Amino acid sequence: MQGVSVQKIAERMELKNYTPCVDLSARFITLPDINRPALQMTGFFEHFEQERLQIIGTVEYTYLEHLEPKRRHEIYHQFLSYDVPCVVFCKSFQPEEEFLKIAAENGIPVLGTPNATSNFTSEIIYRLNRDLAPCISIHGVLVDVYGEGLLIMGESGIGKSEAALELIRRGHRLVTDDVVEIRKINDNTLTGTSPDITRYFIELRGIGIIDVKTLFGVECVKEKQNIDLVIKLEDWKKEKEYDRLGLEEEYTEILGNKIVCHSIPIRPGRNLAVICEAAAVNHRQKKMGYNAAHELYRRVQENLANGKNMD
Repeated sequence: MQGVSVQKIAERMELKNYTPCVDLSARFITLPDINRPALQMTGFFEHFEQERLQIIGTVEYTYLEHLEPKRRHEIYHQFLSYDVPCVVFCKSFQPEEEFLKIAAENGIPVLGTPNATSNFTSEIIYRLNRDLAPCISIHGVLVDVYGEGLLIMGESGIGKSEAALELIRRGHRLVTDDVVEIRKINDNTLTGTSPDITRYFIELRGIGIIDVKTLFGVECVKEKQNIDLVIKLEDWKKEKEYDRLGLEEEYTEILGNKIVCHSIPIRPGRNLAVICEAAAVNHRQKKMGYNAAHELYRRVQENLANGKNMD
């Protein structure tokens, strides 16, 4: 696993490079966790998580300042003898020249940030979790409809792009068409993005490629979106029984996560955009605690009970 390059992280988070002689593009972070090497600064290196990004905060920096120079330099040599991906000094703490010299000799990047340690830690963990998350690419369309991420799937030519275009015209936002890159952020969250090369483009058979951002404006596109609901479009089959009540949820599994899934039969005259909007709003209602199917079932049961009482 190659991971994310230190150079990419440094550029995104605007980190100061104290070791310009070290090639940041050749150093990679492979774990989304970080390490505060407070124990290592005391000389305890058992169970040292050397594969993690190392963060020097107030505790570590202050402790090192109180050490005798000879002991401090011994810790520097021991700490930097491990192949850590990089070391980041927070709160604009200035690393000692001896530290930078040893780091350069061992090819370890030393970076700095003016941000508080807690703020930087939460931000870097979020970014690393996103960049290092398991990822797959699937054929489909991802649209933000009323804040719900709708992943529209189906066979090629069934009308996914046309449905997305109508949703865009109705004020919703396109994330990606044709190819959806899905990352598993955690056990509850899947995030979809577009490949750079096809971002904000839609392919319409008979017309060609259109640029949604240029034609409809930046308010009609979005860079990424959590996937909340899957809509599977399929040809109408007369002999197949379709769910008409929705008392029980159906799910599809992506990267081990279960996502609510609706199979929508396609036939002439059905407005896919309106159906997708209704599905998004209904899913949102369910998350807020209201289920229309359960309410109908309750009313029917109540009506039957009242009828028996009258008898």
